[in-house]
Amino acid sequence: MTRPLQHWQVLPHGKLTEIAPNILTVTGLIAMPLADLPRRMTVVRLRDGRLVIFSAIALDEDEMQALERYGQPAFLVVPNGHHRLDAKIWKERYPSMQVVAPAGAASSVGKIVPVDTTAPDFGDAGVQFIAVPGTREQEAALLVHTDDGSTLVLNDLVGNIHDASGFGGWVLRRAGFAGDTPRIPAVVKLSMVADKEALRAQLLQWAEVDSLKHILVSHGASIDHAPQATLRELADSLA
Repeated sequence: MTRPLQHWQVLPHGKLTEIAPNILTVTGLIAMPLADLPRRMTVVRLRDGRLVIFSAIALDEDEMQALERYGQPAFLVVPNGHHRLDAKIWKERYPSMQVVAPAGAASSVGKIVPVDTTAPDFGDAGVQFIAVPGTREQEAALLVHTDDGSTLVLNDLVGNIHDASGFGGWVLRRAGFAGDTPRIPAVVKLSMVADKEALRAQLLQWAEVDSLKHILVSHGASIDHAPQATLRELADSLA
């Protein structure tokens, strides 16, 4: 299922989990034509209690109520033009949310839900929105600093699916989203990466964040071991 949802429809998902102070994440599955694709939503709580929702997933009512107890949904980040599945229904549920997209994806996202800004002001110096250099501003990321360290929230830029099997797993490995180690998917390199040097420089810049503890990706496991080294390896793959 890839067409944007028109009403609140809950697809398979897990439970919201706090992976760092003021950061929740939840994973789910999308049934694609050739493979079930794991996906991730990340929730960042700002210092005033408002929430930034990155790559939204419609959750069941118990989990939505847990999220609402956590804070007030205020920003809906649609991180590229391919992650629009739940955008419309989230905006309908929370009409006051600001819809955020990187400038290069604003036109595509705007076909599903009006984009309010490509340069959000979260009112929190610890949460940074980034249109990833080298991607024609088609891909967004967040860098979040908390008392416990820093978390980098990426979208399609890095795939890290380890448990893909069968024909669907073969498809995901061929696309570059699955494998033994994190990687920049081949399909992303072809469709989105226009300036490898600019992207490489950004990866190396993130690798210099000494407080970095977690890298969350939309498709696959979080990267919690040696995230700086992983970023350097990804940068080297572009050389």
